[in-house]
Amino acid sequence: MRSRVLCGIAAAAALLTATACDTTEGGGGSEAAPRTAGAVSGAFPTKVADCTGKETTFTGPAQRIVTSNGSALEMLLQLGAGDRVIGTGFPPGKGTLPAAVADQGAKVPVLGEMGIAKEKLLGSGADTYVDTFGSMDMMGGAGGAPTEAEFTAAGIKHVYLLSTACTASAKGARTDLAEVEQDIRRLGAVTGTGAKAEELTAAMETRVKAVTTALKDLPADRRPGYFFFDFDAGTKQPVALCGRQVANAVITLAGARNVFADCDSDFRPVSWEDVVAKNPDWIQLGIRDRGSEAENTKAYDEAERFLREFPATKALPAVQQGHFLRIGSEVTTIAGTRNAETVQRIAATVHPDLVRNGS
Repeated sequence: MRSRVLCGIAAAAALLTATACDTTEGGGGSEAAPRTAGAVSGAFPTKVADCTGKETTFTGPAQRIVTSNGSALEMLLQLGAGDRVIGTGFPPGKGTLPAAVADQGAKVPVLGEMGIAKEKLLGSGADTYVDTFGSMDMMGGAGGAPTEAEFTAAGIKHVYLLSTACTASAKGARTDLAEVEQDIRRLGAVTGTGAKAEELTAAMETRVKAVTTALKDLPADRRPGYFFFDFDAGTKQPVALCGRQVANAVITLAGARNVFADCDSDFRPVSWEDVVAKNPDWIQLGIRDRGSEAENTKAYDEAERFLREFPATKALPAVQQGHFLRIGSEVTTIAGTRNAETVQRIAATVHPDLVRNGS
């Protein structure tokens, strides 16, 4: 089960994230970073900032891009800049990318099954590196992460996805998708596809607004407790999805209450006793896409069977009542346009009287 093993390792590595970032994220759209200059018009020069606010200037569109993982790759493909991606780390598994861009994504050279080795990245010929994770020692890539001086010497501009690279210094729990939308606009700015970025983010906002409008009068006591069960991170010790993770915003916007929103991180290992004490009303079976509907169904069945048979969880009301959501991990925990669709799917499940699912 290659994808499960790799993703489990990635999840474990995410627990150790400690970036030297200082950005304003979390609660409301008013705290989101300002829009990148030139993002809409595609004008150059344009500047983008890293987690500390240090700016990088682009005098023209990025032409040879390497991405650290499938999240940044998916954004670039949807922006129409996929033909400029010359390599990626953590390649998306079969079936993971949206159908419209899957074939193009499959052709992108894989520079590392996990992180990209330092020398391979510096010698890739890239002019831009899009970094999803920030300072995570290249997530398994040999040689550690290049320094900013080494990136500069190699002629590579280092761009971050702020929604995921800077969670260590986020101010409070993440409750909206403003930073995800800003990342899409930032990539639109540096690739000269700002108009497409605005189209993508507008569609996200329309979908989410339909949900939040339907739930605007929902009292706090009608927000059901929600547990994201990261099955692929392992079952011996559960991994809690915390308040700083993108998925916390997805769950919150959907009118549910992440039962581990109060843990001040993005992910954190907890105990099954902790999960039972939270007594969630709904449980999302978080599996990574296996590449086919049949394999996905099998994985969902395995995750559900575990909860129904495991002594610590089988008596939970949510388990006994079959309150499970079969929604994949990627569209929930990885920043991208599909986060908005997941908001709608969750809301339609936990509040079927108020929200209808739709395309």
